[in-house]
Amino acid sequence: MKAEGKSKNKPWIPPDLAPTNRFSLPPSAFIPHPCPSAFILALSPSSLTVTGILLAAGSGSRFGGGKLLHRLQDGTPIGVASLRNLKKALPDVIAVVRTGDDELSRLLESEGVVVNDCEDAHLGMARSLACAIRATMNASAWVIALGDMPFITPATIRAVAGQVAQSGRIVVPAYRGERGHPVGFGGRYRAELLGLEGDEGARSVVKHHARDVEIIDCDDPGILRDIDTPGEAI
Repeated sequence: MKAEGKSKNKPWIPPDLAPTNRFSLPPSAFIPHPCPSAFILALSPSSLTVTGILLAAGSGSRFGGGKLLHRLQDGTPIGVASLRNLKKALPDVIAVVRTGDDELSRLLESEGVVVNDCEDAHLGMARSLACAIRATMNASAWVIALGDMPFITPATIRAVAGQVAQSGRIVVPAYRGERGHPVGFGGRYRAELLGLEGDEGARSVVKHHARDVEIIDCDDPGILRDIDTPGEAI
C-alpha cells in the first residue's frame, strides 16, 4: 500500500510474484453490472462480511499538501470521491486520517462513515493501516483502498470483496496484466497487518504469502490510476 505522499514506483502494488492464482469463475457466477465490461460476484448478503478501509492519512508531499481536499473536474474532493466508490461497493467502511487533518475528517464523516485519527501516521503508511485494523478487529476480511485513487469502479471493489469473502486469502485486481488496487485480505493475515512498520504498507505480507495471492482480471484502468500531482486530477 502507498501513502498519499508516496514515490512514483508505487511500493504497495504487489510485484508479479509466482505462483499466484488467477481468479476465473464460470459465467453463472457473475451478475452483469450496468457498465458493459464490469461484473460483480453473485454472493448472498450473509457471505459478504468484509470491511472497507480507506487510507487517507498521507501527507501528500509530492502534491504540495492538501491532496485529498483537491477537487476533481466535477468538483468532488479526491478523498471524498475515493470514499464514495468504496461505500457504493461495501456497507461497512472506515476511513483513517492524519491527526489534525480536521477538514478532511469532517468531509469524510459527512459521507456517513466512521473516521479514525491516526496519531503516528507520520511514521509510515503501515501505522495508518494498523490503526484501521485495530478499529475493525471483528471483521472477517478487509478491502484496503487508497484515498488518492478516485477512479476505481465500485464493481471492481465488489469483485475483490466477493472473492476475499469466499476464499479468505489475498485478492488483487489486475488490468491488462498489471496489478493494482484495492487489495483484499482475509482475517488470517490480521496479526501480520497489525505488525507492519514503515511506509511500504502490506507489500511484505503479499510477498510472504505469494502462494495465497488470487488475481482478478478486470477491465478497469482506474485500479492503476493514482494522483500525485494536480495535473493528474484532470
